[in-house]
Amino acid sequence: MPTLRNDRHLSMSDLLSDISGAAIDTVIVAFTDMQGRLQGKRLHGRYFADHVVGHGTEGCNYLLAVDVDMNTVGGYAISSWERGYGDMEFVLDERTIRRLTHLPGTAMVQCDLVWPPQDGETRAPVLQSPRAILTRQLDRVAERGWTALAGTELEFIAFENTYEEAWESGYRDLTPVNNYNVDYSILGTTRIESLLRAIRNHMYDAGLDVEGAKGECNLGQHEIGFLYADALTTADNHVVYKNAAKEIAAQQGRAITFMAKYNQREGSSCHIHLSLRGDDGSLLFWDDGRRTPLYDHFVAGVLATMAELTLLYAPNVNSYKRFADGSFAPTTIAWGEDNRTCAVRLVGHGAGARMENRVPGADVNPYLALAAMIAGGLHGIDEQLPLPEALVGNAYVSGLPKVPSTLLAARDLFAASEIARKTLGDEVVDHYVNMADVELAAYNAAVTDWELRRGFERM
Repeated sequence: MPTLRNDRHLSMSDLLSDISGAAIDTVIVAFTDMQGRLQGKRLHGRYFADHVVGHGTEGCNYLLAVDVDMNTVGGYAISSWERGYGDMEFVLDERTIRRLTHLPGTAMVQCDLVWPPQDGETRAPVLQSPRAILTRQLDRVAERGWTALAGTELEFIAFENTYEEAWESGYRDLTPVNNYNVDYSILGTTRIESLLRAIRNHMYDAGLDVEGAKGECNLGQHEIGFLYADALTTADNHVVYKNAAKEIAAQQGRAITFMAKYNQREGSSCHIHLSLRGDDGSLLFWDDGRRTPLYDHFVAGVLATMAELTLLYAPNVNSYKRFADGSFAPTTIAWGEDNRTCAVRLVGHGAGARMENRVPGADVNPYLALAAMIAGGLHGIDEQLPLPEALVGNAYVSGLPKVPSTLLAARDLFAASEIARKTLGDEVVDHYVNMADVELAAYNAAVTDWELRRGFERM
């Protein structure tokens, strides 16, 4: 029987007992797609108990080969009209079973994806699945007798409009829940406490260890923080929270967005904190009052691969509009001691010593970003890369190399990266290069409001 992540998670026997007693009548089985969204099915509790437990369920493999609008697109090796759009199997991860108390009578279990066995072969994982990509890197960590711990700090902007109203208005002229900068403001968070409290408490019920909520700089911008955990648990919790926060907002007649750059004010980030420990809990990043060489090599590897792996930190066209000088979003590939102008900030000491990657925005897929950080860090350790001197002062004017400024630039670097192909695999690299190509083609075909305003009459 899998060990429960905490006492708010359910064992399979707990879930089956709740189904039998009618406390749970709906079970969501879900996986995370390329865009970081939960996809899956709502199953009747009795059907889940009688037919899915021990067997899993299936879903079309096009779910890992579509754009944001769920259009089928070409270029993917695993899924196409020529291949017939067959099924993937959903394998239940019993460690992830949780109640969703914001939905009546509902529980969720997250899944891994495998291919149906052929001619007596064993089930092979779908390597392009975000969860499989992270798991592969965590296996590399585990082979060394280590564990990766991580935390994600996810910002959002909340509006008094419903999602339907936002759609009908073309997402223009929406009313943010705060009219001014409420960074750390208690008054500002009180104004929206009905939403923040609901998200905090329902996420605690769902097994997330909630820290707290704070205001941010953009109008209506907030952050809810959660305690760090092992990297897979953090990624699983991240996608559950992101989905549930939207659902809870909708229940209150509000909408929230996790776009990296909603408007010309401050963007929404997802700073990712990461450290390594020994399997016995021993510290690997800190010894005798200072950073260890292993810590330095790890950070050096993340920096050395930052440009090549930016596609996994910033996966959308909009992601790159967040990278602006003087915005607290990084533009420079540098590290500093508690320096928020750098792409990487080192914070804490002793058991709290960790690196913070400030490149990802709120639109990031956490599995992919964590996999990229671990792949880069292990490269630094394996190659004994030296850590450059810490940047002191303003990284924006340092003249050091920059984070790629467009999706196209990041796509090209990722496609050509020998390190990405060696650590992540050709199948993964080619799959996500195609995802970038699909997004770029859609963006290049679009006529924007900016073009209309500038060109309709005056050009």
